[in-house]
Amino acid sequence: MTAIEARLRAPLAVSVAGRPGVGRGTVARALTGAGVTVVTGAADIRVVVIAETLKPEDRRALRGDLPALVVLNKADLSGRVVGGPLAAARRSAHDLAAAVGRPVVPMVAHLAGVELDDELIDALRTLATTPADMTSTDAFVRSEHVVPGPIRRLLLERLDRFGLAHAVIAVVEGLSVDSVAARLRGLSQVDAVIARLSGFAAEVGYRRVRAALVGLERAATESRDDDLAAFLAGDEVVIAVMAAAVGMVEASGQRVDPADNPDAHLRRAVHWRRYADGPLDALHRRCAADISRGSLRLLWQAR
Repeated sequence: MTAIEARLRAPLAVSVAGRPGVGRGTVARALTGAGVTVVTGAADIRVVVIAETLKPEDRRALRGDLPALVVLNKADLSGRVVGGPLAAARRSAHDLAAAVGRPVVPMVAHLAGVELDDELIDALRTLATTPADMTSTDAFVRSEHVVPGPIRRLLLERLDRFGLAHAVIAVVEGLSVDSVAARLRGLSQVDAVIARLSGFAAEVGYRRVRAALVGLERAATESRDDDLAAFLAGDEVVIAVMAAAVGMVEASGQRVDPADNPDAHLRRAVHWRRYADGPLDALHRRCAADISRGSLRLLWQAR
C-alpha cells in the first residue's frame, strides 16, 4: 500500500526522445532545470523533440497510448518572416499538431538556462554601442572588434545569433544580469512546454488510479483477501475513481454535470454509459464507464 500511495503522489515523470541533432539533450536539461522530473525509464508522458518537421522515426516515437507532446526545437531558426522566427514556429507547430494529432510547442531550448556573468554582460553592452558584423557566425567571431574574439565566440555558443540579438536589446534597456537571463528564458518557451505538460496531469492521475486499482484487485484475488476485495468494490473507492475520471474528462474540455441530486446522478449515469459505447479508445471508454458507475453509486446513496 505504501508503494502504491507513493506512486499516486509522485511528480509527473517525463521521457525525452529525439533524433540526433534536434537538441534532445538540451531540451531534457532545460526541463530538468525548470523542475521537471525527466527519466530514462518508465514515464507518464513522452516528449518527442523535432526540428523543422516530423520524420518517420518521430511518428514512430509518438506511437502508443502514453500522453505525448512534440517539442519543435530550434524555433529561432524558423526563418526571417513577418513577426519573427517564433511567430513562424508557432504557425508550423499549429500545422504539425493538426497533422500528427498531438500537441506541438515551439522551443528555443538553449536559452532556457543561460548563465551570464559580468564579463559577458559588459561585452553585450559594448556590442550595443559598437555593433559587430552579424552577417554570419564566422564574421561575428573573426571580424575586428573591441570585444575579444574568444568572448564573442562564447556569447555565440551560449546564445546563438537570435539570443545574442535579444540579449543586446535587453542590456540597452538597462536590465540587470538576472533580468537578461529571465528575458532569454521567456524567449526559450520552456514555460509554455511545462504548462502543456501540466495539462496532462489529470490524465496521468486517472491512469495511476486505474493502475493502482488493478494492482490491488489482483492482490486481493491472489491473497484471497475478502475484506480488501469488498473495500475495492465499495462506494468510497468507486466514487473516488469516478472523481479521477471526471478530472480527466474536464481537462480535455468536456463538461460533466456536477449537480448532486438523484435526477442529475441518473442523467449522468445514462449519458456516460452511452458515451462509453461510442467510438472511443480503451482509456476513454474506461473513463466514461467509471463516471457512469460512480453516478449510479451516488444515485443509490441519494435514495
